[in-house]
Amino acid sequence: MLVIGLQGSPQKNGNTSFLLSSFMKEADRIGACTKIIEIAEKNILPCKGCGYCEKNGFCFIKDDMSGEIYQLLWEADMVVIATPIFFYNATAQLKAVIDRSQALWSRKYRLKLSDPGRKTRKGFLLSVGATKGLNLFEGLHLTTKYFFDALGANYNGSLTYKCIENKGDMKKHLTVLKDVKKEAAKHLEHLASRKKIMFICRENACRSQMAAAFTRYLAGDKIEAISCGSNPADTINPDMAEVMEEMGIDMAYQKPESIKDALEKIKPDMIISMGCGDACPFIQNIEKEDWSLPDPSGQSKTFMKNICNNIEKRVNDLIKRVSATS
Repeated sequence: MLVIGLQGSPQKNGNTSFLLSSFMKEADRIGACTKIIEIAEKNILPCKGCGYCEKNGFCFIKDDMSGEIYQLLWEADMVVIATPIFFYNATAQLKAVIDRSQALWSRKYRLKLSDPGRKTRKGFLLSVGATKGLNLFEGLHLTTKYFFDALGANYNGSLTYKCIENKGDMKKHLTVLKDVKKEAAKHLEHLASRKKIMFICRENACRSQMAAAFTRYLAGDKIEAISCGSNPADTINPDMAEVMEEMGIDMAYQKPESIKDALEKIKPDMIISMGCGDACPFIQNIEKEDWSLPDPSGQSKTFMKNICNNIEKRVNDLIKRVSATS
């Protein structure tokens, strides 16, 4: 379970940072793998409004947004944005990230694609404001709603605090730690209890990617799926991505990963090999299954489609078995 925090304040150790860090510590305690992105330290250029992403599905700007953040947002099970109020909305730094999510909006609404985590991904807002105005967070709530919609995350709530102006105010707040603990548990404990399944093949470029994507898309509320490879390729198989796109599942921003790196994120309850034999390591005391699927890399598109359909059927059977025992 991956929880990404977008720290939008230009003040790294201020009230917003304290609030986000407190939430992420609770997420860690529950069992999440967490990562805080200090937005002000990243190279994120503003959206140019050029319409390129609406036609091509990607932003052409080469910066940390395209090089790192898009991928992390789609990998995440929960995205938490944290910002102080600047003129009744998010900071300019965080707003740049929000504006650049137009590329994700385009994939969803122009290309009619769904990334594998879209059905179960959660979004949460943390914010502080200096004044006590009645409508202090109104603009931010609306912006956050549409950001999460573009990202493919359900807007699962917020914690907002007024009259937070001086450094250290959040540390002195009487209920903040209790508030954070309650909200983190409410939204993450169910995700932490899911059955964890790791799909393995050699390059993690094709079969295991499809299996994990189908599992996350069809049963992300019941199964935490991850894929990896014994000798990961540099990129996913483009023919596989095209076949999955034809089925409505978006594989953009997916990257091959090593078994070692995957095991640092998740302790699997079950390992499913795609048929890579000795290339997959033996891990003790974990349920194992081998699907013995031929490698479609370099084969015809028809062959790739057949493997894809086979994997989808196997995943549906797997979901039924998991549901029957849960």
